[in-house]
Amino acid sequence: MNKISLAFVDDHQIVIDGLQSLLRDEPRFHFAFATNDPTEVLERLATEPVDVLLTDVMMPEMPGNVLAREVRRQYPGIRILALSMSGEGALVSEMIEEANISGYVLKNIGREELVLAIGKIAGGGHYFSEEVLRELQRSDLRKRENEEAHLTTREVEIVRLIEKEMNNKQIAGALFISERTVETHRKNIFRKTGTNTVLGLIKYAYEHHLIR
Repeated sequence: MNKISLAFVDDHQIVIDGLQSLLRDEPRFHFAFATNDPTEVLERLATEPVDVLLTDVMMPEMPGNVLAREVRRQYPGIRILALSMSGEGALVSEMIEEANISGYVLKNIGREELVLAIGKIAGGGHYFSEEVLRELQRSDLRKRENEEAHLTTREVEIVRLIEKEMNNKQIAGALFISERTVETHRKNIFRKTGTNTVLGLIKYAYEHHLIR
């Protein structure tokens, strides 16, 4: 039986050590290489065959979506499994849409689920943790509700800052825009949501999951 060749990239060595410890006794797996530096992955892949690349998502040297996109472009046969502390919907969607990953799991999963995910992905399938799938559904719901209210991304940002009791000057400073621009956005937000007061706007925002 051909072994599944794995490569690991994470900027925290303790994560790599933990993954290798979890998977060391699995006879189906072969460890090709592991690195803390995502910028060297493409070069390593040129000389070390890999079936599944397990990559962190948020790395300072190179974000996971950028690395995954380049791996898919240069080595389309390699399957990619993203591992992250965050299952935030926008982050997962970005990895799926921009990098065409095969799976996404959280770093709090156990050995059994990780082995299952790798095996499924190596066989040509896909695997997403239940928690990740639930967050994707919630994110999609929030997106649809935002679209129903026709609020722009900037307007949603301003709603969230209003909820934090920030005034126009503070919002302008936080978003690097003018106070006049903030005032224009506020007028548009009240008009689109059919509200007249900050309290009414905050109530609307919670009801439509604009604020969590």
